[in-house]
Amino acid sequence: MEILACPMCKGDLELSIEEEEEEEKEKGEVVKGSLYCRKCDLRYPIEEGIPNLLPPELRQKSE
Repeated sequence: MEILACPMCKGDLELSIEEEEEEEKEKGEVVKGSLYCRKCDLRYPIEEGIPNLLPPELRQKSE
């Protein structure tokens, strides 16, 4: 988390966890959640353990 920054404004991101991995070797890995930037008020989804840090306008086109 220390190296992640908002791709739009380079602000700090806050992690919100909805679901974590429960298997012993993967324990603590975020499966579903989001990263939130207070500076520019944007939220980036985490699905299947992968954060989608595309800007909102590009994220909507890829879905």
